[in-house]
Amino acid sequence: MQNIDSHTLAGHLKDRSATGIARDTATLVRNGVLPVGARLPSLRDLAYELKISPSTLSQAWKELRRLRVLTGRGRNGTFVTGSSFAPRPSRVSAQGHFERIALNLSVAVPDMKLLPPLGEALDYGTHAEGLNSYVRVRILPELERVLRPLWPNHAASMLATNGGYNALYTALHALVPPGSVVAVEAPVPMRILDILEDLRVSILLVENDDHGPTPQSLHAILKESPSVFILQPRISAVTGLFLHPDRMEELGDILSKSDALIIEDDGLGDISLAPPQSLGDRFPDRTIHIRSFSKAYGPDLRMAVLSGSEYLVEQIQSYRAFSAAWTSRILQAAVSWLLQDDETQRLVATATRTYRDRRNLLARHLRDRGVDVPDGAGLCLLAPVHSETFALITLAAHDIAALPGSRFSMHETGHIRLGTGRLEPHEIERLAHVFKLSASEPFILSPDP
Repeated sequence: MQNIDSHTLAGHLKDRSATGIARDTATLVRNGVLPVGARLPSLRDLAYELKISPSTLSQAWKELRRLRVLTGRGRNGTFVTGSSFAPRPSRVSAQGHFERIALNLSVAVPDMKLLPPLGEALDYGTHAEGLNSYVRVRILPELERVLRPLWPNHAASMLATNGGYNALYTALHALVPPGSVVAVEAPVPMRILDILEDLRVSILLVENDDHGPTPQSLHAILKESPSVFILQPRISAVTGLFLHPDRMEELGDILSKSDALIIEDDGLGDISLAPPQSLGDRFPDRTIHIRSFSKAYGPDLRMAVLSGSEYLVEQIQSYRAFSAAWTSRILQAAVSWLLQDDETQRLVATATRTYRDRRNLLARHLRDRGVDVPDGAGLCLLAPVHSETFALITLAAHDIAALPGSRFSMHETGHIRLGTGRLEPHEIERLAHVFKLSASEPFILSPDP
């Protein structure tokens, strides 16, 4: 291990601002002057050499820790741990690949056999209005006409985006400055937590029960004056449990005493097995509603639509102008065709029921074995365990991959998430038996007296 002394490092750092120190240190790492594994001088010693406040240097180190270039090891010091500077979604990146495992339940994805065929839809899309024009339209007029009767509120404006998470990412970056406080219902889809952490906001988790975010938890968190509240308006993509309409009404009553922006993330869309709902008509000036079409119609469509007030949508569209200023007219027209095609709607309805039956058959087998999992719908369920680590090890020993509940929160939750969208009926009984073993309290052998 190479120790870097404060005098040598200070000689390389010409800019004494926090931003400049972070930039210059990153350059030293990139060029190999500070190799991976090197131990940096203490914050106090380096600040003294630089003749700056330790708090200024601390800001620079904090930014490099966020990028995973540096890491602090308590009293052992600060070390160079990486030479890659692009921020990356830590939870999603850590998901791993399980090609060789017999039963991979770590992903909550649709069954490709249940997705509708796209050939006719994409052919139709090649004749979209304004095809190949550089005119930046928020949404194809045809798609908006189809969606309006299906939308859960009378939104002033709509915007097509390149998928649900793209919509959420763009909206948050356009409207929420770093350092803000954001409330989000927990458990949280991994990518949402990754987006919020990358945005460098303070994250407050609103607790959930079987009917959705609890009024008590939301009321307590609103005392912290969050600028945004993110909720899933139909069904939780992590638990597979519905947000009850009465609970939605209660949440609206509590939010009426706040000025927080409301972002409704309908990630499962048309396979939710519940009617769409929104607080948009109640709070039209501060509600953004997002519906994704990927899970129901195909992930390669990369299509979602968001709605909101004219002011909010214009802000989001202005931010989009830095990159993809509009979403493919071909894909928008294809989704319009799929939404109007009777056979496609029949296939989606069949898939929706199949996903529900697979999930709830596993839930019933788990309940028969004393593991409390309510019925729901969607592509996964969240089941309680005594120890997340023990459960994952036990499942892996039986060639089953899953994800810990901590991946969907800020701490261990005592749960395991199982993706059920691709489960086959013959796999369920064995899975339930193994999961019962994994959910039990670990047996620890006592040493011989």
